[in-house]
Amino acid sequence: MRTPLRALLAALLIAAPAHAQPLERIVFATDWLAQAEHGGFYQALAEGTYRRHGLDVTIRMGGPQVNGLQLLAAGQIDVAMGDGLQVLSAVEQDVPLVAIAATFQKNPTVIIAHPGPAKLEDLKGKPIAIGAASNTTFWPWLRQKYGFTDDQKRPYGFSVQPFLADKSLAQQGFATSEPFSIEKAGVRPAVFLLADLGYPPYSQALIVTRATLERRRDALVRFVRASAEGWKSYLANPAPGNALIRRDNPQMGADLVAFGVAKTKAYGLVDAGDARTLGLLTMTDARWNATVAFVRSAGLARDGVDYGRAWTLDVVRDVKVLP
Repeated sequence: MRTPLRALLAALLIAAPAHAQPLERIVFATDWLAQAEHGGFYQALAEGTYRRHGLDVTIRMGGPQVNGLQLLAAGQIDVAMGDGLQVLSAVEQDVPLVAIAATFQKNPTVIIAHPGPAKLEDLKGKPIAIGAASNTTFWPWLRQKYGFTDDQKRPYGFSVQPFLADKSLAQQGFATSEPFSIEKAGVRPAVFLLADLGYPPYSQALIVTRATLERRRDALVRFVRASAEGWKSYLANPAPGNALIRRDNPQMGADLVAFGVAKTKAYGLVDAGDARTLGLLTMTDARWNATVAFVRSAGLARDGVDYGRAWTLDVVRDVKVLP
């Protein structure tokens, strides 16, 4: 029996809008040049996960001359990647930014020493090279927790060469990066992940303006969900994401990318802690409140600031992509 023409036309008219739905555009800025630490986002791009969630996502690399939070506040991008402490600082300055998810459940900051010390406290009184920004991040925490003193500090030029030349020197770094260069030079360093010792801030948080959160909540939920799915896939088989990482950043060698993936897995940077039960990219009030307590106790906070404005669980609680 033939379908009446009128009924067929009606069915086509109903179906047409679903097929004609345009993808919603999101410009996402990472915090540095493309690397394994961004792998899940590149994986979601490579495997079409964002498109399956109705999104047209552009990943814009960060770098030494790029301030993602400034671009975000100026409306030039939709989502930026940044450290949890950066969001607290923005709130202090009445910049209406808010974290909606966190990539790293464990902050990847490490202190690296030559072989010998068994515990981080063994470095008390020893020279440690740190960057200027560390004076308002992990160094006050080290002073509080381990009694480190400012006369231990040495300038850090973001090179491992001074470390390699001086066996008495320790230095800062990321678990996924500097140990690779040190090992390639023939040294098997002692590496202390500060997050495993209680350093609380989230790293690589996903940050938006409050206006974007209010206007585009549904798109942000889809973005975080697709990104979480990308990370789950990347940790299982990183090849698709790595191909895009190396396309965007040709200086990133395959061996360094592989090292970054291996350390991300070994330390559980993405999938440990709360992510095991609440899902990848999750956040909790308890963890943020611990970070606020740290900045207050370390004298890094300003009086009268409502730091609770720096984050919301409103987006990530609807995601729950388990590892």
